[in-house]
Amino acid sequence: MKAVVHKNVPGIEGLFYQEMEKPELKKGEVRVKLKTAGLNHRDLFVLYRHKPEEPPLIVGSDGAGIVEAVAGDVSAVQVGDEVMINPGLGWKENSPAPPEGFEILGLPFHGTLAEYVVVPAENVIPKPAFLTWEEAGVMSLAALTAYRALFTKGQISSGMKVFIPGIGGGVATYLLQFAKAAGAEVYVTSRSEEKCRRALELGADHAFNSHDDWNKALNGVKMDLVIESVGAATFNKSLDTLKKGGTIVTFGASAGDVVSFDLRKFFYGQYKLFGSTMGSGEEYLEMVKFVEEHQIRPVIDRVYSLRDFKEAFLRLEEAGQFGKIVLKID
Repeated sequence: MKAVVHKNVPGIEGLFYQEMEKPELKKGEVRVKLKTAGLNHRDLFVLYRHKPEEPPLIVGSDGAGIVEAVAGDVSAVQVGDEVMINPGLGWKENSPAPPEGFEILGLPFHGTLAEYVVVPAENVIPKPAFLTWEEAGVMSLAALTAYRALFTKGQISSGMKVFIPGIGGGVATYLLQFAKAAGAEVYVTSRSEEKCRRALELGADHAFNSHDDWNKALNGVKMDLVIESVGAATFNKSLDTLKKGGTIVTFGASAGDVVSFDLRKFFYGQYKLFGSTMGSGEEYLEMVKFVEEHQIRPVIDRVYSLRDFKEAFLRLEEAGQFGKIVLKID
């Protein structure tokens, strides 16, 4: 089968489109013939976490396709079913943090940028009928991350003021759509005026440039909930937007991992800070139900063929996208 494989050298230069063996099944697993796959920022990080001395790795976490084979006594899935893949392996029930042994498809196990992928039967669910293959293929990882951050950790409710710095990426666009569907008033920032405009079209109530003075731009309005993924470059500015007793949830650090903040100011403000990443199988089912109830469609940035993977990865690396990048698998 054809696949996008990482080997030999770190980074995008270590990616190759080549033949790999069709994966074999073990009891309780299914093999999915993939129609589409999606890129996530994790896929860029994997290119450095996967070491050159390790065996070649098929990258990618998101995907959707048709069940081609089933092994063992699996009643919930049948050959021919159209499915989406939950890339979170080994985290079934909701819990404060992932259990030991939790992994994400695409490292250390082969991922979805290939014609076929094998996963546990519990990691596939029926594709919502209203989603196209392109939309279904980019739903799982980013939408689950957004859902847990907003609902499980952030405890979002109707009427809340929610702030999302750095709109444009896949998780951020899901955050915006989910928060609006939950009845929140949503504020976003971006360095790009075009992305601010797109966010307003998508439903944001307020959008302003990340380089602006945030307190002036907000005109004194304070947030109930901030979802932070930028990191050191914006964390303290995000904290300053919170109302007393407000909540900040962080799931990423694209602009620096290490943050220094005023602890005394933090505890006097009675703020709440939560870390979040991905989500459980239970939350995945809740997220899909929420998406179906509100008919939420992923924002698609561009669609590439699998053999044009390098262009797709470069666009992701340059952060030029608004929404999700799709790879079609012919």
